[in-house]
Amino acid sequence: MRFWDASAVVPLVIAEAETPICRALLLEDPEIVVWCLTPVEVMSALARRLREDVLRLPEFRRAKAQLGLLERSWAEVTSVEQVRELARRLLETHALRAAGALQLASALIVAEHHPRDFPFVTLGQRLSDAAEREGFALLGPDA
Repeated sequence: MRFWDASAVVPLVIAEAETPICRALLLEDPEIVVWCLTPVEVMSALARRLREDVLRLPEFRRAKAQLGLLERSWAEVTSVEQVRELARRLLETHALRAAGALQLASALIVAEHHPRDFPFVTLGQRLSDAAEREGFALLGPDA
């Protein structure tokens, strides 16, 4: 089981440079855990690419369908109050934005505050740095 940040989920639903490594990581361990608002973050990334003409409408629709399949198979951290409180501390400790702090807080909760043995999959540099300082084993292209 691995915690997946939204940045690492996006290449699972659309073709990007990181898609091969993200798919390989998923094949190694198909048990994904995400923050419950990860689908919103992924949809934001997809919609932005559609608006910027990086994705065409058929690709966007396929990506949404692929996201739906992933959602049916993954586990979600839904402890909003716990995540919110922990994210506040993380914002004071690390150079994170709100979404990154919520992702990292979710990962800490699912790892039961013992991140050493819980892999964290992310593509974001700030989040990667903070997760590493919190003690997570990092997986991804730059890990």
